Amino acid sequence: MFLTNAPVEEIIKLDNDIFLLKIFSPGIASIIKPGEFLNIRVSQIPFPLLRRPFSVCDVEGDYIFLMFNILGEGTKALAGKHKGDSIDILGPLGRGFNTDGNYDIAVIVAGGLGVAPFPYLKRIINNKKNIHSFIGGRTFSDVITYGMKNIKVSTDDGSLGFKGNVVELLAQNVDIFNSKKVKIFACGPNAMLSTLKEFCLQHNLECEASTECVMACGFGICQGCPIESSNNQDKYLLVCKDGPVFNIRDIII
Repeated sequence: MFLTNAPVEEIIKLDNDIFLLKIFSPGIASIIKPGEFLNIRVSQIPFPLLRRPFSVCDVEGDYIFLMFNILGEGTKALAGKHKGDSIDILGPLGRGFNTDGNYDIAVIVAGGLGVAPFPYLKRIINNKKNIHSFIGGRTFSDVITYGMKNIKVSTDDGSLGFKGNVVELLAQNVDIFNSKKVKIFACGPNAMLSTLKEFCLQHNLECEASTECVMACGFGICQGCPIESSNNQDKYLLVCKDGPVFNIRDIII
């Protein structure tokens, strides 16, 4: 784990008011895994804000990419960074996706900004497994396909692609995976993950899900990010330390 001040190389605005922040951090870039996260101090001015967790979106050489949209003062400050500005970073943190294993097809299921950790995951497994991406949003402006491949899209209102939620879209295409060993990698709102868990249990599919939670310390000291466990032995787990990626069967969403 590193605590470092990393310089900004570039900030890129994508469609739909989504930003990509490119940061130079060779130490972290050399060891971070898909699904792990950074805890970033976004601003000290006019007052220090709590660190914010960001999944690593992609890694290229010594550079790390973060994906975000503006939701409050912290992300507004981050969007205002310029080349050469320094960002206080703690990481890598948490437990990421396990990309190894005996499966033929990697299925990415993402809702809205839940696509953020998957460009890097795709880069890691691209030459090892076939990849299918199912991307959902409430409306067309919520659909983010940056860095994905073999994409199928759904929107709740039908403004783009399949009309319905992304799990319904996955169910419509389940025949693609007949006689194949499949592993699902997911990230998105809790409602999406809850529905996906039911689908995976019904079809006996392996699934790892990246969960979201407000965090403070990022490594388990403050105990501020509990998630209920489906294992009676451990009533609660911590998103920052035990996750943010879990076997979807192990958590109650």
